[in-house]
Amino acid sequence: MMKQLPLLLLFSLLTGNSSACTNADSKVISTEGTDVILPCSPSTRENLQNKLFDWKKVGQGGATHHKVFMWDSAVHYDRHSGQSEQFKGRVSHFQNELQHGNASIVIRETKVIDSGSYSCVFPKLQPREEFCIELVVSASPKPHVKTIDQANSWSLLQCEVHGAHPEPKVEWRNSSGNILPAEEPQVSERGGSYDVILQTTVTKTDNYSCVSTQEEIKHQISAETLVHISGAASEPHVTILEETKDWSLLQCEVLGAFPKPLLQWTDSSGNTVPAAEPQVSERGGSYDVTLQTTVRKTDNYSCVASQEEIKSKPAHIYVSLSGEEPERRSGSITGWIILSAVLGAVLFVVLVVLVVGGIVVVRVVSKDRNKLNQLNEKIEKLEDDQKKTSSQDTLPADSVADPPENKILLESDQ
Repeated sequence: MMKQLPLLLLFSLLTGNSSACTNADSKVISTEGTDVILPCSPSTRENLQNKLFDWKKVGQGGATHHKVFMWDSAVHYDRHSGQSEQFKGRVSHFQNELQHGNASIVIRETKVIDSGSYSCVFPKLQPREEFCIELVVSASPKPHVKTIDQANSWSLLQCEVHGAHPEPKVEWRNSSGNILPAEEPQVSERGGSYDVILQTTVTKTDNYSCVSTQEEIKHQISAETLVHISGAASEPHVTILEETKDWSLLQCEVLGAFPKPLLQWTDSSGNTVPAAEPQVSERGGSYDVTLQTTVRKTDNYSCVASQEEIKSKPAHIYVSLSGEEPERRSGSITGWIILSAVLGAVLFVVLVVLVVGGIVVVRVVSKDRNKLNQLNEKIEKLEDDQKKTSSQDTLPADSVADPPENKILLESDQ
């Protein structure tokens, strides 16, 4: 021990208290409570058994804060006075790997406070070599969610994340994954760990999640809570589960509803679409209901959830079937309109021809009848004159023959 301390003091004088470690050569991510290896080797990969290397934890701005581990020709500190209290009894090296140039160290049971920049220095090598390693010790606690206030038409939810590192991004989301409007998060820091509180007010019955995301370590964790709003109906969610060119399988889903809702599929005309038996499950006094239907026509379909006197806003979905007949897909009503217009035009032309023809016939017949009447009047006058002449003659009455009927009749009068 007495021999070791002067050597450590000499090492401190040789290396000084400054470090040029500004940009990390590598980044190591560890989870709090686990062991982590910080790698380091000189470029020459030479035997380090009789060499000198030193590990330090570098503070912001390049100032050295903590001495982590030192090796100098089999003399090193671990649990000794030269080592920072934070690392005593927690750091070791790879004794059997020194001959292969391995100067890596192991930090056991990492803590969030261990996060930061570390320098591994070979001060006696020519040229001097220094390597920088950034250590991120992550703490990713699961969010805690609770309802802190509520009424018939709303609930105030609070999400708390305690002791997280790196600082997490906290969000509230509904069952569809949409981010909800929320208050400004309340953030506090202690010992490198972060506490975050986020509140939001919801007005619909649904499953809500608080999501904590730490982008730096690519980690995400969430907690869920079911909220029942008695004064509002749960909105249905509709999806296409499966489809071909001839049919589509639609699904309508309502989560966390109370009282138990009645689901119904309708087409664009408001007609009820036949569906399978609804699938109903109950949890905590709330109901999850799923209703499926198979449709074979291109149309807009709607799913409506009704709860006694409460009716939700319908959820709509458009279905286009490529295998449907073109006439049906483009709209049979349009075809009937065109056909009716053509038939109407033809009928109109026929009626016009008939009416015009009738007027001509009537006029021709009337004109001929007037001439006929005049001719008959002349014939009758001639007959009367003939009778008068015959009555003056002495011929016997029976010798006089009846005159023939000379009236001219129109063919139409016969």
